[in-house]
Amino acid sequence: MLAIEEAANGFAAAGSEPRLEVLLTLVRAGPDGLTVGEIIERVGLPASTLAHHLRFLGAGGLIDQHKQGRVVINRANYQKIEELAAFLLQECCADTNSVAKSG
Repeated sequence: MLAIEEAANGFAAAGSEPRLEVLLTLVRAGPDGLTVGEIIERVGLPASTLAHHLRFLGAGGLIDQHKQGRVVINRANYQKIEELAAFLLQECCADTNSVAKSG
């Protein structure tokens, strides 16, 4: 399970509308991922702006980048995304159970 600091970094990485849009684009693309050019076509961000967002998402562990010949393939890190969702959901209804027991 993720530590709170690691979870906070992951959530911060996705914490802007453009970064979230890029991440969702990569999630929709599936495990084959997309090149920078393909992301630009789908999202419409300038290359320099996209590079900034990809660095941020990579630093947060939400995407993986691998060089394939002359291009860089960007892929959603599904495991990390699932860990972030599980981090939130592990606390689901924890307080309601203690209220029901004490009432």
